Amino acid sequence: MSERVRERSPDGRVDRLVLTLGVGGVLAVVLWGVSARRSLAGFGTSGLAWTIDTFGWFFVVAADAFLVLAVVIAASRFGRIRLGADDDQPEFGNLAWIAMMFSAGMGIGLVFFAVAEPIRHYATPPPVVNVEPQTGAAGAAAMQYTLFHWTLHPWAIYAVVALALAYSTFRKGRQNRISAAFRPLLGDRADGGAGRVVDLLAVFATVFGSATSLGLGALQVAAGLDLVAGVPDSTAVELVVIGALTLAFVISAFSGLHRGIKWLSTTNVVLAVALMIFVFVVGPTIYVLEVLPAAVGDYLSSLIFMSTRTGAFSDPAWLGSWTIFYWAWWISWAPFVGTFIARISRGRTVRQFLIGVLLVPSGASAIWFAVLGGSALRVQATGGRDLVADAGTGAEQALFGLLNALPLAGLTSVLAMVLIALYFVTSADSASLVLGSLTSRGALRPHRLLVVLWGVLIGAVAAVLLLVGGLDALQQATILVALPFVVVMLGLAVALVRDMSRDPAAHPPPPARRHGLAAAVRAARSYQEEEPPPVRRYLRRRPR
Repeated sequence: MSERVRERSPDGRVDRLVLTLGVGGVLAVVLWGVSARRSLAGFGTSGLAWTIDTFGWFFVVAADAFLVLAVVIAASRFGRIRLGADDDQPEFGNLAWIAMMFSAGMGIGLVFFAVAEPIRHYATPPPVVNVEPQTGAAGAAAMQYTLFHWTLHPWAIYAVVALALAYSTFRKGRQNRISAAFRPLLGDRADGGAGRVVDLLAVFATVFGSATSLGLGALQVAAGLDLVAGVPDSTAVELVVIGALTLAFVISAFSGLHRGIKWLSTTNVVLAVALMIFVFVVGPTIYVLEVLPAAVGDYLSSLIFMSTRTGAFSDPAWLGSWTIFYWAWWISWAPFVGTFIARISRGRTVRQFLIGVLLVPSGASAIWFAVLGGSALRVQATGGRDLVADAGTGAEQALFGLLNALPLAGLTSVLAMVLIALYFVTSADSASLVLGSLTSRGALRPHRLLVVLWGVLIGAVAAVLLLVGGLDALQQATILVALPFVVVMLGLAVALVRDMSRDPAAHPPPPARRHGLAAAVRAARSYQEEEPPPVRRYLRRRPR
């Protein structure tokens, strides 16, 4: 019988070394971008080319490894381990747990690329599929690769980090830090210099991954203002949007609104579902119903082929702009999303956890893209609007182009901008809380000023990257900062497997212990049948 785990309570003290190096590194990038834009842009371009040429295969193999690992763990004896004490029950019901996971997955990226990615693949199909642009085959390939980038692989990346953190925190009673999950590999060094390096890499990955999402949100809000209110889209407007939304986050943090993050997340989900249902009902409903099973079938049938494409037989530039960018983005988001998922998953078994994390958000994403992306493909094919031209002008224009082709365009465009703004605030809030925890020795409630500091720095990084090169700069920063964290994640996976392999719950007791009473009863019956005890022999011979 396993001992009930005693959960440690982090002391909440600021880790001055991690905080100083983290803030210093982020400020250095911000100052570099402000004072020498061309230098930073040149570094990003050359660094990106070197990373893709040298390590593009590494991102592909690592993402595949995380998916395989998640499936194997779910199907293995490790699946019966509980994330907590053996008698713990899930902290949240299934409905609340699924809703919060869906909220974590439904971020700015899904709103930004809901129409842009399918339409861009439709206009310029992935090089490996060899189909004519803007044909039915191109539409099938567009949906196939869109689901590839947004379903199982990203959630497997999140699941590995979340499982390692949940197991380390709730099962082992360690502090809520990524470095603490490395104890099976590092021992006491997890609390020393080596652990601080791990936490520092997690800090940089979270900052730049979150800044990428916030930058995309600013691009899309600015595009919406141009279409709805006639405000010309420009870099200045984008910077003003980032400043205004960052100010909204600061006000929310100081006013205590971050305590209602669950309410805001629920509001985000409701708005997203409302927008999706509207497009489904007033758009090409029958076509969407046809797209969903066809796209899922194409995706699953070609999963191995798509998962193993590297620069050897594909266009490295295309991979860098799409697949490798996405894998790097999910890896950079893994500390943030993984921590969130871990916090809401106490009391579930490993198998329940992995099945829920892999399948539920992936299914929601498939439906989302089938409705918005499928509607966009139909509008483009029938000549309702030239969405290819909208996406060619800027990916941020694509969603509003689709909404303009449907009734109530003004209302739905405003709804989309409100949705993006709320995601900006909630993403900054959640990411800042994670950064505050990472720089406070795993404190569950870091100091509010520290949280605000990280939120402002995330906004500053997003602004600088937009100033330097827009969407290209955001992609470059994400891939470059994610490279070292891939190594951290692979080490985290090894530490997780080693930790779980020593768990008594993963090793059922031998038959004699597991079925002690039943075995004893069977042995007694067998003995009685072969040789009845003397008393029974005497009673049988005794006359009545």
